[in-house]
Amino acid sequence: MKTFRILVVLAGLMGAAGVVLAAGAAHLADASRLGPASSMLLFHASALLGTVAMTERGILHRDIGIFAAFGFVIAAALFAGDLAVRQYADRSLFPMAAPTGGTLLIASWGALALAAAWPRKT
Repeated sequence: MKTFRILVVLAGLMGAAGVVLAAGAAHLADASRLGPASSMLLFHASALLGTVAMTERGILHRDIGIFAAFGFVIAAALFAGDLAVRQYADRSLFPMAAPTGGTLLIASWGALALAAAWPRKT
């Protein structure tokens, strides 16, 4: 399915960006925001791959699983993007971007749990 391929591509991009930010955190002086940004992208890229795999195999409710997967992408991008912009441009992505991303990450994890608990059609 095309949606799953798109999500896997996005997971790959999240992972790559996470490694780039980790390198920045390791090599730049006072790069305290880049470590958490890197972690958010790397952890949630892995969560995204797992969510896609379980949704594709019918372990998770399809629509809720896809919702959770896209939530991981958007939320991690908001959270990590805000921290990276703060690091490199000394300003916010937009007001409340990181907290919005964090809240959406929590909601996405909740959606993942719901997708697993939702009764499957027999």
